[in-house]
Amino acid sequence: MSLPTVIILGAGPAGLGAAWRLRREDKAHVTVLEQRDAVGGNAGSFELEGIPVDYGSHRLHPACQPHILADLRALLKDDLLDRPRHGRIRLRGRWIHFPLKPLDLALRLPWSFGLGVARDALAKRFASTPPASDTFAGVLERGLGRTICRDFYFPYARKIWGLPPEELSPIQARRRVSAGSLARMVRKVLGVVPGLRAPGAGRFYYPRAGYGQISTVMADEARRLGAELRLGTTVRRIVIGPPHRVETECQGSVSLLDADHVWSTIPVTTLPRLISTAPAEAVEAAARLPSRAMILVYLVLGQRQFSEFDAHYFPEATVRLTRLSEPKNYSLRREPEDRTVLCGELPCSVDDPVWTATDDDLGDIVRESLATCGIPVTAPVLRVASRRLPHAYPIYRTGYESWFETLDRWVSGLAGVLSFGRQGLFAHDNTHHALAMAYAAEECLNRNGTFDTARWQTHRAEFATHVVED
Repeated sequence: MSLPTVIILGAGPAGLGAAWRLRREDKAHVTVLEQRDAVGGNAGSFELEGIPVDYGSHRLHPACQPHILADLRALLKDDLLDRPRHGRIRLRGRWIHFPLKPLDLALRLPWSFGLGVARDALAKRFASTPPASDTFAGVLERGLGRTICRDFYFPYARKIWGLPPEELSPIQARRRVSAGSLARMVRKVLGVVPGLRAPGAGRFYYPRAGYGQISTVMADEARRLGAELRLGTTVRRIVIGPPHRVETECQGSVSLLDADHVWSTIPVTTLPRLISTAPAEAVEAAARLPSRAMILVYLVLGQRQFSEFDAHYFPEATVRLTRLSEPKNYSLRREPEDRTVLCGELPCSVDDPVWTATDDDLGDIVRESLATCGIPVTAPVLRVASRRLPHAYPIYRTGYESWFETLDRWVSGLAGVLSFGRQGLFAHDNTHHALAMAYAAEECLNRNGTFDTARWQTHRAEFATHVVED
């Protein structure tokens, strides 16, 4: 019996995880198509002035399923580092350690903020007012109180998604904020105390050569087992079969590939454009599901280390960045001794003027943001570089659910077509969630070429419970 043929769109963790698993279990002939010239997608890495850097700040969280983590350890071996989290958040002009620590909170938390949180907790206990609206703002304000929301979550949300919190779906809060109530937040704080420490609390895994090493080793192993990876390849259109036909272009050359199954990890909103038979309602639904873009600004500094912290978070509206990371602090890398790299994250829309700003102008934004926060760049800036991600965060505007359901129902009704992963399910998910989807997809494909749709729906219900790890 010949094995089925699977074409996978996208070489991020979800696509590569599925390709590697399919070949390891000898379930299918696999071809992976990737538009970029390197694997990893938004979870990839590249080298800048001799230093591996990522597309933003990425961590592999201990919440990763044990069997998936065991596989990654087997692939990465000693290169998978177990690291303590050591970041900080700026709150009312003060820096607070992140993840939150009891002693640091006691010593550094502004008294006015602490009193506000206490007042909110008492008001919640004795409240007789009607519940707030069922929006991102309403859910978080009910759970965390006005002070935490107005000082941290709401301004941060405006910067990340570009919308007032009152216009965001409650699902955005339930899937994006792991500590959605004061009780949960207290448990997370106490979870780092010795004797009360939860497994993995305050720690993360990180590959020695950058976060993209996860994708690189999976790609190498998938190739070794017989998968074909075509990089620098654009998908022009998909003709629904059977067999399905995928038209690609690489360096001006057009090719046609036939497959029994097409598994897509690219943005699900692009599928109606690639499949000419998409109904009008699917096309409209895709147009109603925008993503927030992100500009990543890299400053190469002429110093060994900028700070001891792996990441800084900036909720204030007066600071344009949302986060700053220093890749050398993630990987314990010391070389080169004479320089380091900072990565500033600047959410925006692709039609914002800043999307086309020069690297020099973007570097000025980073420097101005850091100076505003009292951590100015004093070392020589050796180079400024940038990368642009058009699909960084899905935007869950109030009422988006009906549009996603329309699009998802159409895609799910295409026999032999599967959409999964962070982009494929329009989800706020971590890498360990994307890998769980990849494993689930492989599990549902039988060697005779049939796909267990009932089992997949069970997995989909599990995916809906994913909550992003901070």
